[in-house]
Amino acid sequence: MPKAKERTEGELVQGTLDMLILKTLSRSAMHGYGIAQSIRQISDEVLRVEEGSLYPALHRLELDGLLDSEWGVSENNRRAKYYRLSARGRKQLAREATNWNRVAGAIARVMQTA
Repeated sequence: MPKAKERTEGELVQGTLDMLILKTLSRSAMHGYGIAQSIRQISDEVLRVEEGSLYPALHRLELDGLLDSEWGVSENNRRAKYYRLSARGRKQLAREATNWNRVAGAIARVMQTA
């Protein structure tokens, strides 16, 4: 029987990255690096989003119409693509948050059993 892959500290549960990106962008428009930093800081350094996961997710969310973007200049005077939540993205975030709360509650109940 194959050995189960052990989770590393700070590794995101499958399917949560999109929700975290949408939630982060619900506060304000940000560039990719800012999104990753915000998630890391708000999670007290527990969650780390790697570029190899973040940028494909941003591209996919934009193609799906959940994000809008425009080019701008970052705080350090570099050209950066800024993402913001679209109206469709706000609706999707509400659906995902509801589902997350339901699933997290169910998992907590299972973990609390003897």
